[in-house]
Amino acid sequence: MNKKPTLSFKVVDGLLIALAILPILALIVLKILFTPASQGIEISGALIYFTIPMPLQDMPITESQVNSLAVIITVTSLCLYITHGIRAKVETKRQILAEWIVEKVEGMVRGNMGEFFKGFGPFIASILAISAFSSLLTLFGLYAPTSDINIVAGWAILVFALITYYKAICGPVQYVKSFGDPVPLLAPLNIISEIATPVSMAFRHYGNVLSGSVISVLVVTALQGLSNMLFGWLPGFLGDISFLGIGIPAVLSIYFDVFSGCLQAYIFAMLTMLYVAGAFPEEKYALKKQLRAEKKLQTKNN
Repeated sequence: MNKKPTLSFKVVDGLLIALAILPILALIVLKILFTPASQGIEISGALIYFTIPMPLQDMPITESQVNSLAVIITVTSLCLYITHGIRAKVETKRQILAEWIVEKVEGMVRGNMGEFFKGFGPFIASILAISAFSSLLTLFGLYAPTSDINIVAGWAILVFALITYYKAICGPVQYVKSFGDPVPLLAPLNIISEIATPVSMAFRHYGNVLSGSVISVLVVTALQGLSNMLFGWLPGFLGDISFLGIGIPAVLSIYFDVFSGCLQAYIFAMLTMLYVAGAFPEEKYALKKQLRAEKKLQTKNN
């Protein structure tokens, strides 16, 4: 039998919900305060809020960095809210949701990476959540961090570090030899392919999200101009209303902001799993582990 939540439980729930919403509201306020007035169509990068002087080169604090931090705070708060109050023998709606997310992510990791990488579930879930929420910021008129190549390139470099780690897990000698598979003459191409992996991941994600934002702005601007041509003759304020801009931008937003953003997050997570699992020499690692165990047993017997 479920117990009624206590006052302290409700207070913590309220604080977590507020902590998830306040960063987005803060971003909207910053956007309003720092965005300069403009006329007509304008497609620009992330705003620069301020610059920190550094010895070699000044470090700008941009809209991408601030929005990424806000997304991390929001996602963390939502995770804490969903898992707050979970008990072994008490089932709640949020507990069912949390278990469903964990089961789906772990099933996806096992299906694409194998049993050895079963602990990768939280990492893949983080990629999915942060990437999707970053792209969905455009629904609030905010700059999506995934539209900044620097942000996505940072994710790709992290994935590249994981690929290199698991590829070299059998030792540096085996890692160098792997570039000569299946034929040593292909080593230059294998090296280029290794370097191209994070580059392709970054540009694929960044390009698809940015292109969606650009197309949406162009279509909305074109609809406004066409609406003024067709209905500008109407008297009073009616001539200033963008009739063609009602409804159509919302449909485009559903595709470019919601569907495409979530799709790119899923693709990035899938590529991460496939590249990391594909770089892992499972048979050679198992053989090395077996030889090490035999050597350890032999030393113990002697």
